[in-house]
Amino acid sequence: MQIDLSGKRVLVTGSTQGIGLAIVEQLAAAGAAAVGVNGRSEESVGRAVAQVRDARPGVPADALVPVVADVATDEGFARAVEAMPDVDVLVNNLGIFESRPALEITDEEWRRFFEVNVLAGVRLTRHHLPRMVERGWGRVLIVASDSAVVTPVEMIHYGMSKTALLAVSRGFAKEAAGSGVTVNSVIAGPTHTGGVEDFVRSLVGDDLPWDEAQREFMRTHRPQSLLQRLIEPSKIAAMVAYLGSPLASATTGGAVRVDGGYVDAILP
Repeated sequence: MQIDLSGKRVLVTGSTQGIGLAIVEQLAAAGAAAVGVNGRSEESVGRAVAQVRDARPGVPADALVPVVADVATDEGFARAVEAMPDVDVLVNNLGIFESRPALEITDEEWRRFFEVNVLAGVRLTRHHLPRMVERGWGRVLIVASDSAVVTPVEMIHYGMSKTALLAVSRGFAKEAAGSGVTVNSVIAGPTHTGGVEDFVRSLVGDDLPWDEAQREFMRTHRPQSLLQRLIEPSKIAAMVAYLGSPLASATTGGAVRVDGGYVDAILP
């Protein structure tokens, strides 16, 4: 199965590390003509671009487009649109998470999680979806989480935001019905990123070697995982690459799982 994104323009938000960076690498390797690498600083974006070029030396230098913007703000949204006014594939990956006792989450934190994790993607989708529909082809992808379905007691504000993304994805898919444009969310399971390593350490401590700490985290805090280990970002990126390609034209309005069997359900 050959995933070919030749000639396609792509924007991946929050893509200077972790899952976002892995998605950039996969889509660039699939031949996308332009892949927007998004972060809040020139330093972080420049570092990410260099990492992709080192990992994928066959990717043309001009295929990676720096998009320095905090897309969770109105100003950052405007800068992102200025940098890439039209895209064929939009990957709303930007997201934040943190552990917080449920009764200690402030109004400000609730608003911040909704602004960053939900509204940032809504704004960009609202801009790009009509243009995709007009052209008769496009892909909008939203990186959600197993926390959208299995609300984590240690961060229910994060779970809330990811649940909202499933509704956003389904709703926009209905808006694009019959147009040749698909909209899907990807339910990513517990994934091995730098931020998750810090999160794991905050829950199981710093004394254990990483492999043992990871196993203890999964055993204690994510026991329903059938994979019983963290997922590597490249596996999430592989699903995004497929859903962003012409091969996935019959998949829309879905919440597609790459969760290591974490969500205990038969249907996706």
